[in-house]
Amino acid sequence: GTSYRYISKKVAEMTNGEARKVVVCHIGSGASLCAIEDGKCMDTTMGLTPLDGVMMGTRCGSIDPAIVTFIMKNEGFTPDEMDNYMNKKCGFLGVTHGYSSDSRDLEKSIRENDEHRADAVKATSVMAYQIQKFIGSYTAAMNGLDAVVFTAGMGENNPELRERVCTNMEFFGIKIDSEKNAKAHHQSDVVELSAPDSRVKVFLIPTNEELMI
Repeated sequence: GTSYRYISKKVAEMTNGEARKVVVCHIGSGASLCAIEDGKCMDTTMGLTPLDGVMMGTRCGSIDPAIVTFIMKNEGFTPDEMDNYMNKKCGFLGVTHGYSSDSRDLEKSIRENDEHRADAVKATSVMAYQIQKFIGSYTAAMNGLDAVVFTAGMGENNPELRERVCTNMEFFGIKIDSEKNAKAHHQSDVVELSAPDSRVKVFLIPTNEELMI
């Protein structure tokens, strides 16, 4: 909540208040998205817990509820064991068959074409696809979209993820400047990543939860 509040205020400053409908992608080892309209949260991928939403480093994200009882019956898991499984053994770690929960390892495998590349491609593609779907649904919920913001560990420092998310999103008016995006990581300030002809602004904004607190 503190991260989203900071980002919301920063976007308003950057756009002189013109970006009224914003989707913030807080993507780290834990990940969530938030639809913000006129500075107010309209929807978020988080549910009762942060486990809901997109796939994460070790968390499964949104799944068919029947999967829970199916796995418990087949694996003999207790409720606590199932909770631990969904929170600590799924996500990137699960899709890559235990290789890694860290996106840096996955991107390295893809670049170097090593033995984990196929699983790494699958895991990173699934996350990007899920983020795209939430951006689409939140655009519908707000009846418009003025800006998309990437923040947190992967959002700020993983250009490949941002490129995947913003690819084939022209229908929503999202076009990223690939060259500028590739150079944007470990930034200390805001970077606008949108292409000149993008109807929707795309920003990298380092979050500052401590400042808000």
